[in-house]
Amino acid sequence: MDADLKKELDVLVALRKVLSGVVREITPEPGMKHPLSEGAMEDVRQGFILIAAREKEISEKLGKPSLHRPMYKGDTPKTNVVKLHGLTTNKDK
Repeated sequence: MDADLKKELDVLVALRKVLSGVVREITPEPGMKHPLSEGAMEDVRQGFILIAAREKEISEKLGKPSLHRPMYKGDTPKTNVVKLHGLTTNKDK
């Protein structure tokens, strides 16, 4: 059963990547008219929501956290990397 879920998760991840690639390709520059209708754009949004929900369900069933979080243009990362160069430990003193 885990193998079937893993295969389904792989398919969903690939589908999400393909769909997001298509969206990036057809997204016009700011100020230009979008080639898709409002209805088609809403269908794409709903598709992403369904894919993400199923990915989460499968990941939870497999006991794995969801590692596939989409980043959109203009999003800011939720974490910050802090470099700790020059710090010493008690052993160094």
